[in-house]
Amino acid sequence: MPRTSRKRSTLANRAIVASAALLLGGGGLVAVNVYASAGEGDSNQSATRTQNAGQSVSTIDCPDVATQDQLANVPDAARPEVDRNLALIDSQITEAYKRFADEKAQIERDPQFADNAILNPLKDKRAATLERIALSIGRVAERPQGLEGLAPCTLRAGNSPAQGDQGQNGGQNGGQGDGQNGGQDPGQNGGQGDGQNGGQQGQDGGQGDGQNGGQDGGQDGGQGDGGQNGGGQAGNGPEASDFVDITTVQPNVKKARTARGGSKGTFTTDCGVNEAGKFNSDNVIVAPGVSNGAHHMHDYVGNQANDAFATDDSLAAGETSCLNQGDKSTYYWPVLRLQNGQDEADANVDGGGKEGNVGEIQTPSQVTLTFAGSPKSKVTAMPRFLRIITGDAKAFTNGDANANASWSCTGFEDRQLKDKYPICPEGSQVVRSFKFQSCWDGQNADSANHRTHVAFADQNGRCQNGFKAIPQLQQRVVYDVPPGPGFAVDSFPEQLHKPITDHGDFINVFDDNLMKKVVNCVNGGRKCK
Repeated sequence: MPRTSRKRSTLANRAIVASAALLLGGGGLVAVNVYASAGEGDSNQSATRTQNAGQSVSTIDCPDVATQDQLANVPDAARPEVDRNLALIDSQITEAYKRFADEKAQIERDPQFADNAILNPLKDKRAATLERIALSIGRVAERPQGLEGLAPCTLRAGNSPAQGDQGQNGGQNGGQGDGQNGGQDPGQNGGQGDGQNGGQQGQDGGQGDGQNGGQDGGQDGGQGDGGQNGGGQAGNGPEASDFVDITTVQPNVKKARTARGGSKGTFTTDCGVNEAGKFNSDNVIVAPGVSNGAHHMHDYVGNQANDAFATDDSLAAGETSCLNQGDKSTYYWPVLRLQNGQDEADANVDGGGKEGNVGEIQTPSQVTLTFAGSPKSKVTAMPRFLRIITGDAKAFTNGDANANASWSCTGFEDRQLKDKYPICPEGSQVVRSFKFQSCWDGQNADSANHRTHVAFADQNGRCQNGFKAIPQLQQRVVYDVPPGPGFAVDSFPEQLHKPITDHGDFINVFDDNLMKKVVNCVNGGRKCK
């Protein structure tokens, strides 16, 4: 995808959010995020499907199919078809929300229209896709039971904030209501617990009026500082409460001691900072063969052949941006954008502006890719084409069990943030980092959920359950962006660009000789490049 060539820019407009306000019958106000309201998460609560006057819609809420127990062990023979259908389910949710936003006039006349025209068709599409998943598994193994129960989705509803100053604190405090999720779940749970009154409450506190009014002072959620015209992030985050001044954070990093028998060495590979501007919204690990399977743009360094249709053979034959040509691995992560209202080259395409990912893509000032050892043992070679994903792109709706990104600032990296973006002082740069899983099952290069073939070491640094220690990829990406809350990573539309959704992906395409060098350097306690 072509892009404009820029490293950074001055923030022309710090408006981060905007929304669309829909007037329902009876004069009730509904604040709706134009791109962000398609959510896939736990739908055990009974949300009202048809909204009454005076209520606000914050999200379309669907069970997360990929995390269900029935799909914990998908047979290899069925995995490609299952992956394609899981990606299709993501597309169905996004399309349903877009229709919700587009059909506002009809909803104004008939609130039941959302049920008839959006939720019921979405249920039918999901049911058909879930049936295909069950059939594909049933051809080669026992058919999974109960998937059909995951088809229905609901609309979450909450009371509208009071008019006037209705949004001033809603966006900033919306996620602090229930006390459980803190900054990870603003908006969805903001109306529960102590956040029930004034502009601070409502399920839409963090996602609708609160986001827009809270940060721009808009009376109607989006009529503030640039919200009306979709400047900034087009209504799907982030919000002020997603940022924290790094100087107010206490040091929290503890380094594990390397015991006798551990491996102290490192190997660093230099693959550039994506100077060539290779981007796409595919994810060949999670959604092979599916264009726009990620619904957000990825930065790529290393292998230049990576797209939805890449195979082990095409990756092995691909070009690489790595200085050492023996490393044709692919390293990718969501792009980071300035929220300055400026269009990027992907403003009107899938994965970009069509799905709420807007603003100028920032080229990192530095990318460091280091393979480190185990504090408790020697490491063994990674298998070629080993696939690892770290973090969870849907952590906002799934919960933070698999979240694994860290955020900090240069000069303050003894302070790491998981669910907040850092506000760095003048002269300091934003740092996002990932430490990938460092234990391998010794057999598989991938698994049905792309997670169970690898694992993190325990709190003592040991691999459990027969897993073997492998060189740990430690990825550090630095950005020279203006100080303040004016940036965010790309995300699935319903994930609202929350920092906790950050994630990284890696496919090992080291040649055998270079992987041996990596292992020897790490086990020998040397620092190699």
